[in-house]
Amino acid sequence: MKPDTLTVHTLRSGLEKICTALEEAADELNRADAVLGDGDLGVTVVRGARSLRMVLPELPEDLGMALMKCAQAFTQVSGSTFGTLLATGLMASSRRVRGQKEMLLSELPALFADAVDAMCKRSHTELGDKTVLDVLDRLGKALAEAGDSNNLLEAGKRGVDRALEDFRPRISKSGRARIFGQKSAGLDDPGMLAVKKMMDAL
Repeated sequence: MKPDTLTVHTLRSGLEKICTALEEAADELNRADAVLGDGDLGVTVVRGARSLRMVLPELPEDLGMALMKCAQAFTQVSGSTFGTLLATGLMASSRRVRGQKEMLLSELPALFADAVDAMCKRSHTELGDKTVLDVLDRLGKALAEAGDSNNLLEAGKRGVDRALEDFRPRISKSGRARIFGQKSAGLDDPGMLAVKKMMDAL
């Protein structure tokens, strides 16, 4: 494996870390979601993480099929908006790399763009509404601007952190959070916070 490529082996390793981090962050995510949502985001990500962890050992070498299997693991245990959107994004990304056993890390921004586009269509949400879509969009763009593959992870983390900082003072315009109107200003969107936990785990 070349250092500038992604394979199922490295995908599996990264997802294992993400699953652990999400389980550890469950209470924090529940609290954040209780302020702007149903208060069950932590429960959702724990169920998804445990289901995902069960399929990790049997992920096929085909990256596209592996991502599809990850998406299916989420849909089997979660009917929540967050779980559905995450699965939708994974499915969209899987189509780009179907049949490939490895991909260049420089292709990651295109996968994120596919995912965000599919998630926007599925949720009828626009970028700028202060949702998980915004942080994923910023993450993909940060990866595209990183240049050197050795800087991808740090660039991605900075992109996520800046997205949270930029959107924190804004008003939520989509999902249950929009009901809170002006009260949502100054608070982190729970879905965006979950993505930060994922990136920090890596």
